[in-house]
Amino acid sequence: MNYDIISIGAHPDDVEVGSGAVLIKLVEKGYKAGIIYLTAGEMGTGGNPEIRAQESVSAAQTMGAALLKTYDWGDSSLVDDYEKRIMLAADLRRYRPRIILCPAPWKGHGRRQSHADHVACGEITINAANLAGLKKVGVEGEPCDAPRIYFYFLPPNIQPDLVVDVTGQFDRWIEALKCHKSQFLNQEKSRDYIWTLESMSRSFGLLVGVKYGQGFKSDQTIMVDDLFDLARGDRF
Repeated sequence: MNYDIISIGAHPDDVEVGSGAVLIKLVEKGYKAGIIYLTAGEMGTGGNPEIRAQESVSAAQTMGAALLKTYDWGDSSLVDDYEKRIMLAADLRRYRPRIILCPAPWKGHGRRQSHADHVACGEITINAANLAGLKKVGVEGEPCDAPRIYFYFLPPNIQPDLVVDVTGQFDRWIEALKCHKSQFLNQEKSRDYIWTLESMSRSFGLLVGVKYGQGFKSDQTIMVDDLFDLARGDRF
């Protein structure tokens, strides 16, 4: 049941928004990807838990994810506590990802910049990853080495440590986003979310000289053995 990468989100569609194009690219390269959501998204303006669950399945299939798991830990009331850490740590031991993606655990400025659930999701994930590696913790499964964690949903004052070129995956990423019709194609909403997300992807791409990108912050200093590993994708 080992997975190369698992992306964790607070609400159905978070993974697609923050890391969906990267998952698509990695699946195309032959890696095994999974998705875990911590809430059912019941407080969203559009849809309901049943509709959002169906949309999540469609989006996961579009991205090629081999795992989709959803907890019901309370949309808009998600908090980091020991019980949730233990449950997520058990998932990490079960699926043993080499890389985890999740929302940044830092608060930004402005109502839309750092949803409290996103911050809590990042906190739960970091703490669960730590517990998953401790031998004496009462977590089901064999301890696993702490994987690399990269954060999406970065506050506006934080620049990414790395940007993945997703130009070739852009169209399929938009298809995955549109699977969440209740959120992004809802006529009751005046905001053009697809345009906003395309603009964000363009802004990340601009940082590295490509058309579209998705940016992430590392949970620790990135070590390289060969500096030319960093030059392989250089576009400048």
